[in-house]
Amino acid sequence: MNLELAASLCKQFEGFRSKPYLCPANVATIGYGSTYYADGRKVTLSDPLMSQEEAHILLMAELEHTYLPGVLRNCLILATDERKCNAIVDFAYNLGVGRVQTSTLKRKINAQDWEGAQEQLMLWTKGGGKVLPGLLKRRKAECLLLN
Repeated sequence: MNLELAASLCKQFEGFRSKPYLCPANVATIGYGSTYYADGRKVTLSDPLMSQEEAHILLMAELEHTYLPGVLRNCLILATDERKCNAIVDFAYNLGVGRVQTSTLKRKINAQDWEGAQEQLMLWTKGGGKVLPGLLKRRKAECLLLN
Protein backbone atom coordinates (compact mmCIF):
# COMPACT_ATOMS: atom_id res chain seq x y z
CA MET A 1 0.00 0.00 0.00
CA ASN A 2 1.29 3.46 -0.88
CA LEU A 3 1.55 5.55 2.29
CA GLU A 4 2.64 8.85 0.73
CA LEU A 5 -0.65 10.53 1.73
CA ALA A 6 -0.12 9.55 5.36
CA ALA A 7 3.52 10.65 5.16
CA SER A 8 2.47 13.98 3.69
CA LEU A 9 0.01 14.56 6.55
CA CYS A 10 2.60 13.54 9.13
CA LYS A 11 5.16 15.91 7.63
CA GLN A 12 2.69 18.77 7.43
CA PHE A 13 1.41 18.46 10.97
CA GLU A 14 4.45 17.13 12.83
CA GLY A 15 6.96 19.45 11.18
CA PHE A 16 10.64 18.63 10.80
CA ARG A 17 13.34 18.98 13.42
CA SER A 18 16.87 17.82 12.71
CA LYS A 19 17.87 18.04 16.37
CA PRO A 20 16.31 15.82 19.05
CA TYR A 21 13.79 17.65 21.26
CA LEU A 22 11.22 16.93 23.95
CA CYS A 23 7.69 16.76 22.55
CA PRO A 24 4.70 18.06 24.57
CA ALA A 25 4.44 14.61 26.19
CA ASN A 26 8.05 15.02 27.40
CA VAL A 27 9.41 12.28 25.09
CA ALA A 28 12.64 12.62 23.11
CA THR A 29 11.67 13.07 19.45
CA ILE A 30 13.44 13.74 16.14
CA GLY A 31 12.69 14.22 12.45
CA TYR A 32 8.97 14.15 11.72
CA GLY A 33 7.89 13.15 15.21
CA SER A 34 9.83 9.90 15.55
CA THR A 35 10.48 8.62 19.06
CA TYR A 36 12.28 5.44 17.96
CA TYR A 37 14.76 4.58 15.24
CA ALA A 38 14.15 1.80 12.71
CA ASP A 39 16.41 -0.53 14.73
CA GLY A 40 14.21 -0.10 17.82
CA ARG A 41 16.44 2.29 19.78
CA LYS A 42 14.69 5.13 21.59
CA VAL A 43 15.57 8.64 20.49
CA THR A 44 17.65 10.50 23.09
CA LEU A 45 18.41 14.19 23.40
CA SER A 46 22.11 13.48 22.84
CA ASP A 47 21.58 11.84 19.42
CA PRO A 48 23.22 13.42 16.35
CA LEU A 49 21.36 15.66 13.93
CA MET A 50 19.20 14.04 11.27
CA SER A 51 18.74 15.19 7.67
CA GLN A 52 15.29 15.56 6.10
CA GLU A 53 16.09 12.61 3.84
CA GLU A 54 16.96 10.44 6.84
CA ALA A 55 13.81 11.62 8.62
CA HIS A 56 11.68 10.73 5.58
CA ILE A 57 13.19 7.24 5.41
CA LEU A 58 12.55 6.74 9.13
CA LEU A 59 8.98 8.04 8.85
CA MET A 60 8.21 5.69 5.96
CA ALA A 61 9.69 2.74 7.87
CA GLU A 62 7.51 3.54 10.89
CA LEU A 63 4.39 3.97 8.80
CA GLU A 64 4.99 0.73 6.88
CA HIS A 65 6.20 -1.52 9.69
CA THR A 66 4.36 -0.23 12.77
CA TYR A 67 1.36 1.94 12.00
CA LEU A 68 -0.04 0.30 8.85
CA PRO A 69 0.03 -3.22 10.37
CA GLY A 70 -1.52 -1.88 13.59
CA VAL A 71 -4.31 -0.13 11.70
CA LEU A 72 -5.03 -3.13 9.47
CA ARG A 73 -5.01 -5.48 12.47
CA ASN A 74 -7.92 -3.44 13.84
CA CYS A 75 -9.63 -2.30 10.64
CA LEU A 76 -8.99 -4.85 7.90
CA ILE A 77 -11.67 -3.17 5.76
CA LEU A 78 -9.14 -0.38 5.13
CA ALA A 79 -6.88 -2.75 3.16
CA THR A 80 -9.07 -2.12 0.11
CA ASP A 81 -9.16 1.69 0.31
CA GLU A 82 -5.81 3.45 0.16
CA ARG A 83 -7.12 6.98 0.89
CA LYS A 84 -9.12 5.96 3.94
CA CYS A 85 -6.29 3.77 5.19
CA ASN A 86 -3.82 6.66 4.88
CA ALA A 87 -6.12 8.86 6.99
CA ILE A 88 -6.26 6.33 9.81
CA VAL A 89 -2.53 5.57 9.59
CA ASP A 90 -1.90 9.30 10.12
CA PHE A 91 -4.31 9.28 13.08
CA ALA A 92 -2.46 6.28 14.55
CA TYR A 93 0.92 7.96 14.00
CA ASN A 94 -0.33 11.01 15.88
CA LEU A 95 -2.08 9.24 18.75
CA GLY A 96 -0.91 5.63 18.71
CA VAL A 97 -2.38 2.37 17.44
CA GLY A 98 -3.86 1.79 20.90
CA ARG A 99 -6.22 4.71 20.37
CA VAL A 100 -7.58 2.99 17.26
CA GLN A 101 -7.74 -0.39 18.98
CA THR A 102 -9.94 0.76 21.85
CA SER A 103 -12.04 3.40 20.11
CA THR A 104 -15.54 3.85 18.78
CA LEU A 105 -13.71 5.04 15.66
CA LYS A 106 -12.67 1.43 15.01
CA ARG A 107 -16.27 0.27 15.31
CA LYS A 108 -17.48 2.96 12.89
CA ILE A 109 -14.77 2.12 10.34
CA ASN A 110 -15.48 -1.61 10.49
CA ALA A 111 -19.20 -0.91 10.01
CA GLN A 112 -18.25 1.30 7.03
CA ASP A 113 -20.04 4.20 8.74
CA TRP A 114 -17.78 6.87 7.24
CA GLU A 115 -19.85 9.79 8.51
CA GLY A 116 -19.69 8.31 12.01
CA ALA A 117 -15.94 7.75 11.61
CA GLN A 118 -15.48 11.41 10.69
CA GLU A 119 -17.48 12.44 13.77
CA GLN A 120 -15.24 10.21 15.90
CA LEU A 121 -12.05 11.67 14.41
CA MET A 122 -13.26 15.16 15.29
CA LEU A 123 -13.45 14.18 18.97
CA TRP A 124 -9.63 13.94 19.04
CA THR A 125 -8.80 17.64 18.75
CA LYS A 126 -7.97 18.54 22.34
CA GLY A 127 -4.80 18.85 24.35
CA GLY A 128 -4.91 19.87 27.98
CA GLY A 129 -8.70 20.17 27.75
CA LYS A 130 -8.57 22.78 24.98
CA VAL A 131 -9.16 22.42 21.25
CA LEU A 132 -5.76 22.84 19.60
CA PRO A 133 -5.82 24.50 16.15
CA GLY A 134 -3.18 22.12 14.76
CA LEU A 135 -5.11 19.03 15.86
CA LEU A 136 -8.34 20.48 14.49
CA LYS A 137 -6.69 21.01 11.08
CA ARG A 138 -5.15 17.55 11.15
CA ARG A 139 -8.44 15.81 11.95
CA LYS A 140 -10.20 17.80 9.19
CA ALA A 141 -7.51 16.72 6.70
CA GLU A 142 -7.99 13.09 7.77
CA CYS A 143 -11.77 13.46 7.41
CA LEU A 144 -11.34 14.64 3.82
CA LEU A 145 -9.64 11.33 3.02
CA LEU A 146 -12.61 9.40 4.43
CA ASN A 147 -15.00 10.96 1.90
